[in-house]
Amino acid sequence: RPHAVPAAADRPGLGTRWARFVLRRPVAVLVTAVLGLGAVALPALSLELGLPGDESKSVQTTQRRAYDLLSDGFGPGFNGPLTVVVDTSKSADARSATDLAVTTVRDMDGIASVGDPVFGEAEDTAVFTAVPETAPNSGETKDLVHALRDAVSGVEAGTGAGVFVTGTTALNIDISEAMSDALLPYLTVVIGLAVLLLLVVFRSVLVPVKAALGFLLSVGAAFGVLVAVFQWGWAADLLGIEQTGPVMSLMPILVIGIVFGLAMDYEVFLLTRMREAYVHGASPGEAVVNGFRHSGRVVAAAAIIMISVFAGFIGMSSPTIQTMGLGLASAVAFDAFVVRMAIAPAVLALLGHRAWWLPRILNRVLPNVDIEGEALRSRDPDPEPRPDAAVPPLPAGRRP
Repeated sequence: RPHAVPAAADRPGLGTRWARFVLRRPVAVLVTAVLGLGAVALPALSLELGLPGDESKSVQTTQRRAYDLLSDGFGPGFNGPLTVVVDTSKSADARSATDLAVTTVRDMDGIASVGDPVFGEAEDTAVFTAVPETAPNSGETKDLVHALRDAVSGVEAGTGAGVFVTGTTALNIDISEAMSDALLPYLTVVIGLAVLLLLVVFRSVLVPVKAALGFLLSVGAAFGVLVAVFQWGWAADLLGIEQTGPVMSLMPILVIGIVFGLAMDYEVFLLTRMREAYVHGASPGEAVVNGFRHSGRVVAAAAIIMISVFAGFIGMSSPTIQTMGLGLASAVAFDAFVVRMAIAPAVLALLGHRAWWLPRILNRVLPNVDIEGEALRSRDPDPEPRPDAAVPPLPAGRRP
């Protein structure tokens, strides 16, 4: 009915009521959200990276059945043999150098068997195979590869021959370690550039720092979920995961890159409206409520859409796609609904006016992006003609 429309329009929405709730209890909301994400992120300390093989496929596939048959008949290491290459071009006695390398590898703990060496036509290169006792993606095999490389260094020093441990298993271990080593520099560059960009956009020091720390919390919690499900097997049956193991080595890089873009979008959606209200004279609390009133629905809808899209991949049969779907869906959920909608307003409520503080030297150095269009609003509009203004006469011979 007509008289019910104004009452519904004046009723505060869910975003407004939630913002006011956070403003009344900022400490409780902040502590609960941070401790909750921290607890979820604890399993990430046990994160192990690797490249999935046939052991991670469904038991219905021929590859997985063949893997299980070979493991049962010849041992789990038979599916991931190591290839040892001996370069004897600089050795005085190629045969003796090769025999010493074979003996050194055979005497290592964790080696199930060593094949006979095969020499090239010029007899300056020899190749033989070493089968570990453990599975290709196990931590014991990783330690064994490093121990082998340390042990064969004595052969190189004594004979002058170069000994190299390679093969698919060793290559996967090297790739995983390279990705793990690149993770921290990659994260540092991404977070550093984001802080600089948000510093220019919001002209504040604490807001970009708060956004970066919140992103780290959400990503850490997402990694914790991946470790708990795919390494420890928690709720693996519910998701149709038949084999646990290391997380795919490329997954942290992909999760950080994709979720970072979405997280900064949500940050800009909410904080831009808050800063606009604050610049126009609203108090810090009123600015937070204003931001949720106008942009809370946008962030919630965008997050629900992306969570639904990513969660749709969890039911796939490929463990790589399952890992990506679960990691991205959980990271977006944590970042949008916990970090941006709980931690961010709680921190802004506690900081008050200090949240929008910018040192004078930075205020002079930083460019003014003016994303709210203040320069256009400050211009005087064109004056409208007054109703009583004189109307110029029409030319002769023309009718109005």
